[in-house]
Amino acid sequence: MSAHRSKRTTRPILDMNAYDARDAKPDDPKNDLLARRQRNFGAASVLFYRDPIEMVSASGCWMTAADGTSYLDFYNNVPSVGHCHPRVVAAMTNQAKKLNINSRYLHQTTEEYLDRLKATFPDHLENIVLTCSGSEANDLALRIAQRASGARGIIVTESAYHGNTATVTEISPSAHKRGDLPDHVIAVPPPGSLAYGDDIAAGFADAVHDAARTLIDRGHGVAALIVDSIFSSDGVFSNPRGFLRLAVAVVHRAGGVFIADEVQPGFGRTADAFWGFQRHDVMPDIVSMGKPMGNGFPMAGIAVRSDMLAEFCEDVGYFNTFAASPVASATGLAVLNVIADENLQANAAVCGGYLRDGLQHLADQDGRISDIRGAGLFLGVDLSADGNPENPSGQLVADVINAMRRHRVLIGAAGKYGQTLKIRPPLCLSHNEVDFFIDALGKSLRACG
Repeated sequence: MSAHRSKRTTRPILDMNAYDARDAKPDDPKNDLLARRQRNFGAASVLFYRDPIEMVSASGCWMTAADGTSYLDFYNNVPSVGHCHPRVVAAMTNQAKKLNINSRYLHQTTEEYLDRLKATFPDHLENIVLTCSGSEANDLALRIAQRASGARGIIVTESAYHGNTATVTEISPSAHKRGDLPDHVIAVPPPGSLAYGDDIAAGFADAVHDAARTLIDRGHGVAALIVDSIFSSDGVFSNPRGFLRLAVAVVHRAGGVFIADEVQPGFGRTADAFWGFQRHDVMPDIVSMGKPMGNGFPMAGIAVRSDMLAEFCEDVGYFNTFAASPVASATGLAVLNVIADENLQANAAVCGGYLRDGLQHLADQDGRISDIRGAGLFLGVDLSADGNPENPSGQLVADVINAMRRHRVLIGAAGKYGQTLKIRPPLCLSHNEVDFFIDALGKSLRACG
């Protein structure tokens, strides 16, 4: 191993682009607010940037800070149809004025929403269960999978993040700051050419097969393969289309189920499909969803085979006080309507292609851009100091992220070493905003030379 590669540092997801209180500036006018944050949140406080930003408003693809600076948001996957979209806000507030109750009462809007949502899925996913967060959704998905399979073992990818309940944290390697994964969880490398060469589909399937055999040998059996179908925390891996099919077949043969985590890539972001798993022509047993589902309102859920849900409900059932409320349903329905009426999935294709062309133009000029991956408006850009993709540079990514902030663009990081710029702007992005981003990235790369 080269000296350069031996210095690689694995970066937990919450440490990427994170504020460190030890870097506080004595004369910073935000010090009082930062101090209050630290007192209130304690060790659980997580803030972006070496110099945190106080935000006060947002609209479309832009956010405005307390000092009046406007920032182009290329990171936030929650308000995917645009910050504070007026139709979503109106649906939310109008319903809140009329009625907001738990899901143990009948309500027309709830059933209308669920019928519309179900229509986006394959027919075999007959039931929807709503939750308030992606973590809750994935926790429920795992419990249903373990009940259906009669096994406990879970296969994930090595930098996956699936949430923060106790159960889901166990299967989220990128959330662990120290220690190994539990014995019933095995992580495999993400589906990229560095790990699997030219045949990603076969290589990934072989890795899943080996993991399944190990789980069986350990006495856990195989309950599920769960993947974020764009592999966002791993660094964004989307191609070739269809590469998941072989791995899903392996898990089914081993008696497990396939859980497609769509919390990140769902709701049209990948452009050529409404859900990320559809790009691979696979049939998940369970699909989890969240983040963009309510455009900022806390909504999430699972789509699941009815037989699996029925088996699970024989034991414990499931009820969520705040999920499936009339306000949540009205909000979610408005999001689906905006995606359709404003042709946002098509816009993800058009602007995503334009964005990728701009990134490739930068890569032709700057060899430190070692790879560009992704689909639609979900892209990953690897940086390495010497242009060698085997020598990832999380430090360069961190420097570029903070430089882009100075050029009024917000962006995040991903990957085992934090070596990937994670790009996922709102779906209402315009060509002019793509130009603004490309200009800022070019200037930031030059500044970090």
